[in-house]
Amino acid sequence: MRETRRIADRLEQVIVHQSFTDSDRAFIQQCPMVFVATADADNRPDCSYKGGLPGFVRVLDEKTLVFPDYDGNGMYRSWGNLVVNPHIGLLFIDFENQTRLRVNGTARISDDDPVRSEYPGAVFIIRMTAEKIFPACPRYIHKMHLVEHSAYVPQANYTPPIPEWKKFDDFRDALPERDQADINNVSLEEKAAKP
Repeated sequence: MRETRRIADRLEQVIVHQSFTDSDRAFIQQCPMVFVATADADNRPDCSYKGGLPGFVRVLDEKTLVFPDYDGNGMYRSWGNLVVNPHIGLLFIDFENQTRLRVNGTARISDDDPVRSEYPGAVFIIRMTAEKIFPACPRYIHKMHLVEHSAYVPQANYTPPIPEWKKFDDFRDALPERDQADINNVSLEEKAAKP
Protein backbone atom coordinates (compact mmCIF):
# COMPACT_ATOMS: atom_id res chain seq x y z
CA MET A 1 0.00 0.00 0.00
CA ARG A 2 2.73 2.50 0.94
CA GLU A 3 5.60 0.59 -0.66
CA THR A 4 7.62 0.34 2.55
CA ARG A 5 8.51 -3.38 2.44
CA ARG A 6 12.03 -2.82 1.08
CA ILE A 7 12.98 -0.20 3.67
CA ALA A 8 11.36 -2.25 6.47
CA ASP A 9 13.40 -5.30 5.44
CA ARG A 10 16.59 -3.23 5.23
CA LEU A 11 16.00 -1.73 8.68
CA GLU A 12 15.45 -5.23 10.05
CA GLN A 13 18.78 -6.33 8.54
CA VAL A 14 20.77 -3.29 9.69
CA ILE A 15 19.46 -2.11 13.07
CA VAL A 16 17.60 -5.01 14.69
CA HIS A 17 19.83 -7.08 16.97
CA GLN A 18 19.31 -9.95 19.40
CA SER A 19 21.87 -9.05 22.09
CA PHE A 20 22.20 -5.93 24.22
CA THR A 21 25.09 -3.67 23.29
CA ASP A 22 26.95 -1.49 25.79
CA SER A 23 25.03 1.53 24.49
CA ASP A 24 21.69 -0.31 24.85
CA ARG A 25 22.59 -1.14 28.45
CA ALA A 26 23.59 2.45 29.25
CA PHE A 27 20.45 3.85 27.63
CA ILE A 28 18.06 1.46 29.41
CA GLN A 29 19.67 1.94 32.80
CA GLN A 30 19.39 5.73 32.66
CA CYS A 31 15.65 5.66 31.88
CA PRO A 32 13.24 6.39 34.76
CA MET A 33 10.29 4.89 32.87
CA VAL A 34 9.27 2.26 30.35
CA PHE A 35 6.08 1.56 28.43
CA VAL A 36 5.06 -2.12 28.56
CA ALA A 37 2.91 -3.98 26.04
CA THR A 38 1.48 -7.43 26.80
CA ALA A 39 -1.45 -9.49 25.54
CA ASP A 40 -3.83 -11.88 27.25
CA ALA A 41 -4.55 -15.49 26.27
CA ASP A 42 -6.88 -14.26 23.50
CA ASN A 43 -4.21 -11.83 22.19
CA ARG A 44 -6.09 -8.76 23.41
CA PRO A 45 -3.38 -6.13 24.04
CA ASP A 46 -2.70 -4.01 27.07
CA CYS A 47 -0.20 -1.18 27.39
CA SER A 48 1.00 0.37 30.62
CA TYR A 49 3.51 2.83 31.98
CA LYS A 50 6.02 1.70 34.61
CA GLY A 51 8.21 4.19 36.44
CA GLY A 52 11.05 4.11 38.92
CA LEU A 53 14.36 5.77 39.57
CA PRO A 54 17.00 5.55 36.83
CA GLY A 55 18.45 2.05 36.95
CA PHE A 56 15.21 0.35 38.02
CA VAL A 57 15.39 -1.60 34.74
CA ARG A 58 18.71 -3.42 34.58
CA VAL A 59 20.42 -5.37 31.83
CA LEU A 60 22.01 -8.45 33.41
CA ASP A 61 23.64 -10.00 30.38
CA GLU A 62 23.46 -9.92 26.59
CA LYS A 63 19.89 -11.28 26.53
CA THR A 64 18.38 -10.66 29.98
CA LEU A 65 16.91 -7.66 31.73
CA VAL A 66 15.06 -7.38 35.02
CA PHE A 67 12.81 -4.84 36.69
CA PRO A 68 10.55 -4.72 39.75
CA ASP A 69 6.82 -4.71 40.14
CA TYR A 70 5.93 -1.95 42.57
CA ASP A 71 2.59 -1.62 44.34
CA GLY A 72 0.01 -0.33 41.85
CA ASN A 73 -3.75 -0.56 41.51
CA GLY A 74 -3.75 -4.34 41.95
CA MET A 75 -5.41 -5.08 38.61
CA TYR A 76 -2.31 -6.86 37.25
CA ARG A 77 -3.33 -6.36 33.66
CA SER A 78 0.26 -6.39 32.39
CA TRP A 79 1.75 -9.01 34.69
CA GLY A 80 -1.38 -11.14 34.76
CA ASN A 81 -1.08 -11.37 30.98
CA LEU A 82 2.45 -12.79 31.31
CA VAL A 83 1.04 -15.76 33.21
CA VAL A 84 -0.93 -16.83 30.12
CA ASN A 85 1.11 -15.22 27.33
CA PRO A 86 4.84 -14.58 27.92
CA HIS A 87 5.31 -12.23 24.96
CA ILE A 88 6.20 -8.67 25.91
CA GLY A 89 7.29 -5.44 24.25
CA LEU A 90 9.11 -2.60 26.02
CA LEU A 91 9.51 0.95 24.76
CA PHE A 92 12.11 3.16 26.43
CA ILE A 93 11.98 6.89 25.61
CA ASP A 94 14.37 9.65 26.58
CA PHE A 95 12.24 12.75 26.04
CA GLU A 96 15.06 15.18 26.81
CA ASN A 97 17.38 13.76 24.16
CA GLN A 98 14.58 12.56 21.89
CA THR A 99 15.71 8.96 21.54
CA ARG A 100 13.99 5.63 22.02
CA LEU A 101 14.66 1.92 22.07
CA ARG A 102 12.37 -1.06 21.66
CA VAL A 103 12.94 -4.45 23.25
CA ASN A 104 10.68 -7.40 22.34
CA GLY A 105 10.85 -10.88 23.81
CA THR A 106 9.38 -13.09 26.49
CA ALA A 107 9.15 -12.60 30.24
CA ARG A 108 8.13 -14.27 33.46
CA ILE A 109 7.34 -13.03 36.94
CA SER A 110 8.97 -14.35 40.07
CA ASP A 111 8.61 -13.53 43.74
CA ASP A 112 11.81 -15.42 44.59
CA ASP A 113 14.14 -13.99 41.93
CA PRO A 114 17.64 -13.50 43.38
CA VAL A 115 17.67 -9.78 42.47
CA ARG A 116 14.44 -9.01 44.34
CA SER A 117 16.35 -8.07 47.50
CA GLU A 118 18.12 -5.33 45.52
CA TYR A 119 14.80 -3.56 44.88
CA PRO A 120 13.22 -2.02 48.01
CA GLY A 121 9.43 -2.16 47.71
CA ALA A 122 9.37 -4.79 44.94
CA VAL A 123 6.39 -7.13 45.08
CA PHE A 124 8.12 -9.42 42.58
CA ILE A 125 10.56 -9.28 39.66
CA ILE A 126 9.93 -9.42 35.93
CA ARG A 127 12.77 -11.21 34.13
CA MET A 128 12.79 -10.74 30.36
CA THR A 129 14.68 -12.55 27.61
CA ALA A 130 15.22 -10.23 24.66
CA GLU A 131 14.63 -11.47 21.13
CA LYS A 132 14.66 -8.22 19.16
CA ILE A 133 16.29 -4.96 20.20
CA PHE A 134 16.21 -1.89 18.01
CA PRO A 135 16.18 1.90 18.06
CA ALA A 136 13.24 3.60 16.40
CA CYS A 137 12.93 6.84 14.47
CA PRO A 138 12.75 9.64 17.05
CA ARG A 139 11.38 12.42 14.87
CA TYR A 140 7.96 12.62 16.54
CA ILE A 141 9.21 12.49 20.13
CA HIS A 142 8.28 15.71 21.87
CA LYS A 143 11.15 17.31 23.73
CA MET A 144 10.32 17.39 27.44
CA HIS A 145 12.29 17.79 30.64
CA LEU A 146 11.93 15.80 33.84
CA VAL A 147 10.88 18.12 36.64
CA GLU A 148 11.09 15.61 39.48
CA HIS A 149 10.83 11.90 40.17
CA SER A 150 7.62 10.60 41.70
CA ALA A 151 7.44 10.67 45.49
CA TYR A 152 5.76 7.25 45.31
CA VAL A 153 8.81 5.39 43.95
CA PRO A 154 10.13 2.95 46.56
CA GLN A 155 13.68 3.50 47.78
CA ALA A 156 15.89 2.18 50.55
CA ASN A 157 15.17 3.83 53.92
CA TYR A 158 12.09 5.62 52.57
CA THR A 159 8.38 4.97 52.97
CA PRO A 160 6.36 6.38 50.07
CA PRO A 161 3.10 8.19 50.88
CA ILE A 162 -0.20 6.38 50.51
CA PRO A 163 -1.90 7.26 47.21
CA GLU A 164 -4.98 9.42 47.75
CA TRP A 165 -7.24 7.12 45.70
CA LYS A 166 -6.70 4.33 48.25
CA LYS A 167 -8.33 6.57 50.89
CA PHE A 168 -11.56 6.98 48.88
CA ASP A 169 -14.61 5.34 50.48
CA ASP A 170 -15.41 3.58 47.18
CA PHE A 171 -12.21 1.53 47.41
CA ARG A 172 -11.22 1.26 51.08
CA ASP A 173 -13.13 -1.93 51.91
CA ALA A 174 -11.75 -3.69 48.79
CA LEU A 175 -8.09 -2.97 49.49
CA PRO A 176 -5.73 -5.75 50.62
CA GLU A 177 -5.36 -5.99 54.41
CA ARG A 178 -1.83 -4.47 54.33
CA ASP A 179 -3.24 -1.31 52.66
CA GLN A 180 -6.23 -1.10 55.01
CA ALA A 181 -3.92 -1.25 58.02
CA ASP A 182 -1.68 1.49 56.58
CA ILE A 183 -4.68 3.73 55.81
CA ASN A 184 -6.22 3.19 59.25
CA ASN A 185 -2.90 4.16 60.87
CA VAL A 186 -2.66 7.30 58.74
CA SER A 187 -6.30 8.20 59.52
CA LEU A 188 -5.64 7.89 63.27
CA GLU A 189 -2.49 10.02 62.97
CA GLU A 190 -4.38 12.67 60.98
CA LYS A 191 -7.19 12.78 63.56
CA ALA A 192 -4.69 13.08 66.40
CA ALA A 193 -2.91 15.95 64.65
CA LYS A 194 -6.11 18.02 64.25
CA PRO A 195 -6.69 20.72 66.95
